[in-house]
Amino acid sequence: MRTVNFHSITNADTFKLQLLSWSQQFDDVVWLDSNNHKDKYSNYDAVLAVDAFTTIRTDYFDAFERLKEYQSITNDWIFGYLTYDLKNTTEQLESNNFDGLGFPDLYFFQPKKLFLIKDNCVEIQYLKMVDDEIEDDLRSIRCIVTSSAVEKSQNLDAIKIKLRIHKDDYFEKLNRMLAHIHRGDIYEANFCQEFYAEGSEINPLETFKTLNDISKPPFASFLKFESNYMLSASPERYIQKTGDTVISQPIKGTAKRSDNEIEDLKLAQDLSKDPKERSENIMIVDLVRNDLSQTATKGSVEVKELCKVYSFLQVHQMISTIQSKVKPETHPVDILKTTFPMGSMTGAPKISAMKIIEALEETKRGLYSGAVGYFTPHGDFDFNVIIRSILYNSSKRYISYSVGGAITAKSDPLLEYEECLIKAKAMREALEG
Repeated sequence: MRTVNFHSITNADTFKLQLLSWSQQFDDVVWLDSNNHKDKYSNYDAVLAVDAFTTIRTDYFDAFERLKEYQSITNDWIFGYLTYDLKNTTEQLESNNFDGLGFPDLYFFQPKKLFLIKDNCVEIQYLKMVDDEIEDDLRSIRCIVTSSAVEKSQNLDAIKIKLRIHKDDYFEKLNRMLAHIHRGDIYEANFCQEFYAEGSEINPLETFKTLNDISKPPFASFLKFESNYMLSASPERYIQKTGDTVISQPIKGTAKRSDNEIEDLKLAQDLSKDPKERSENIMIVDLVRNDLSQTATKGSVEVKELCKVYSFLQVHQMISTIQSKVKPETHPVDILKTTFPMGSMTGAPKISAMKIIEALEETKRGLYSGAVGYFTPHGDFDFNVIIRSILYNSSKRYISYSVGGAITAKSDPLLEYEECLIKAKAMREALEG
């Protein structure tokens, strides 16, 4: 049982910064921030969950069944992540590529302390065992001076970013991917490459704030457990369940921004009409429709929005929204199991694409192209897609970020490489300054 309190906030942006700074004392932290995008499907502007009461951490073997049991028994708010490599529990697949991070394949926790921010109000939910700490915690949070809430790192060595796949190798691998497409093995695949730094240290909170300020995305998230960190500026929602309604919002199609207003508008318009980008998006929409149909009531899967261009600080993106209805007895974890990994990060046909991805990529994806989010006590959920994100293992002193793009028959390897560099820009800036 939880004690629920409501408090007004004078300045939501200041309170969010204070709250995130205060959270760093805990070993288990999930912070989700919409950056005031006011997405019509979102329930909260920002959410913070800290201080684990119970947890589940596991490798991919039977991961969804273990999560289903944990979610059912806990019957409370739980926060955590699904890595891309959970594909190995739903299909006969493997993940044998290099892994410099070593995150568990699945991790969720039941927070003792939960903050739900909407407009100028914060809903505070504490487990009964700690509810006598609410007022003291609020005072501590409001006493944090925002100008120093994110302290600047001192004496950290410059971070030297390396490429796991060098440019010539990237072109060679992309041509092999195109050969699979021209042979008819697949129609589309998301091919990714890792940028990394070894023997390096960062201030995770400072780096997240810098990354978030660069991009201001609608699905920003900060995750910490033990020595593992994820700093995400994701623009993409993977999947959300509210009552009997499920939506998925894949992104496929990217264009750069321009400081010139007229040129910027033209870039967005060109993206909306680009036949290659539209075909990428529509292929994944068809895949998502098929995935959702596995748990949907008959005839309930529909495309609510097709290939709409949204503009973010760094890039223009083409987004579609697919909706389905599910029966009340449908277990929420089964909806994740039948749609994961998300189509925007795999390709079509999905299983064939994932096999080819594994053969051509050099890095185990892990949390990259996985998802971070939460379940409510009522079995609703909301998860983002982990892209535009920095992953950090502080004990191994290993930093990683990956970027990718959808490869189709019309792909130009040079343009795909340039698109990767556009997507990588925010992470590199956040790390290198």
